Amino acid sequence: MSKKLIVAVAVVWALVLAGGIGIGVVLLTGDDGDGGGSDRKAGSTDGPGTDGSEPSGRKTLEDFYDQEITWNGCGSNECGTLEVPIDYQEPAGGTIRIALERRKASGDRLGSLVVNPGGPGAGGTYLAEQADAYFAPALLERYDIVGFDPRGTGESSPVDCLTDDELDEWIAADPDPDTPEEVAEGQEGSEEFWKGCEAKSGDVAAHVSTVEAARDMDVLRAALGEDELDYLGFSYGTRLGATYAELYPDKTGRLVLDGAVDPSLSARDGSLSQAGGFETALRSYVADCVEGGDCFLGSSVEEGVATIKDLVDSIDKEPLPTSDTEGRELTVGLAFYGLITPLYSEDNWVLLDQALREALEGTGTTLLRLSDFYGSREGGRYTDNSLEAISVINCLDDPWSITVDEVPDNFADFEKASPTFGRVFAWGLTSCNGIPFSATDEPDLEIDGSGAAPIVVLGTTRDPATPYEEAVAMAEQLESGVLVSRDGDGHTAYNKGNSCIDDAVHGYLIDGKVPDDGLKC
Repeated sequence: MSKKLIVAVAVVWALVLAGGIGIGVVLLTGDDGDGGGSDRKAGSTDGPGTDGSEPSGRKTLEDFYDQEITWNGCGSNECGTLEVPIDYQEPAGGTIRIALERRKASGDRLGSLVVNPGGPGAGGTYLAEQADAYFAPALLERYDIVGFDPRGTGESSPVDCLTDDELDEWIAADPDPDTPEEVAEGQEGSEEFWKGCEAKSGDVAAHVSTVEAARDMDVLRAALGEDELDYLGFSYGTRLGATYAELYPDKTGRLVLDGAVDPSLSARDGSLSQAGGFETALRSYVADCVEGGDCFLGSSVEEGVATIKDLVDSIDKEPLPTSDTEGRELTVGLAFYGLITPLYSEDNWVLLDQALREALEGTGTTLLRLSDFYGSREGGRYTDNSLEAISVINCLDDPWSITVDEVPDNFADFEKASPTFGRVFAWGLTSCNGIPFSATDEPDLEIDGSGAAPIVVLGTTRDPATPYEEAVAMAEQLESGVLVSRDGDGHTAYNKGNSCIDDAVHGYLIDGKVPDDGLKC
């Protein structure tokens, strides 16, 4: 096995950490989130070293709060950068620049609404660039939509750990190693991944935690001229928003957290929760097929799920051919990501129908394309660093891990939570082995948001990536949490055609009307 493939076997486990599989807001039929169409490289830096840092002209934290953003035109929007310290414990040290994009309010402006799509690892400027696709006209009329690439992502000094060729082998590798040799090589590869992060990204890789990103948001709030932060965060963006509320309760304005995670879960319990979430979503998809009659997967949910599992097992033994112009086959790793990606939205089940029909007939082209969408791969290259950043951010936030020898002891619990995906998530518990750095800023922060204004928490009953129970838990843990529930499928609730949800969100963000706690939509 080549050294690159050794790296791939280990690093693919990192994508299934607790909270690790999280695309956030997804439109498979639209742009893939690389910021295409914009002519700016707002967050790129030209400072010394490999980490994108710059010498600081600012000596105190107050200096950062006093800065003014210079906005320049980019397409129909405005782009700029925000200077922040790499290490908030040493603000006089090096700095990085956070990429920003702003879609100005079309009508009677209420203020700035900072938004985040999730991940972790996803840049967020594209939410402002493609605001028409993600936000209802009511919000676009009253708010400037401000998207930003969190530190270490997108164009904000992105962390780098692997070459594109290594990323190809990483995501293609078997996420459930089949032999002792693959397991041993995977363990070695995990060390190589972390060495790559340290060598390619320098100090930045050690300072991309959620707490530090939340501190960046407060500097952004001040630079925007806002006394309080109004914020709409999706998926992992709910953890980021809740962290902000914990750190800056007196600066917390109207926060809406959609597709919420439970910030109190351990890495293991979070992974168990997400495994169960994807199992629920898969079974809901199959149930819809069966209820429609003449389902190509089988005549019952159990039969349909078994058909899919047997298909994945067969791909593990022999990859499927595709029509890919680069000659790539559909490996079991690629099949896994191709399978879970359309589960994020009920609107994309038709794509999963097509992909599975093709695969059952012996062709893996559509599953490969879905996997490429997950990994932000286009035209033979990766258009962002989300596959790498997700691992670094997760492991900085919670470096807990187990050894490969301990993984089999977890199979029973994970297969109970998810007979289809359980073993993959169990292997994800090894993901942080070998990380050479640790968070220095509030690594053990407990979140209850004491003193913050009301925080609206949205949960969807059959959400695959952030199971509904986690939204319930977040709302309970936040002292000012207000739970609003959407009965439905797919990831996140806002702007999904449910007027009850949208009215609750707009009522709070625009009019300050707090919805009834426990509202069901």
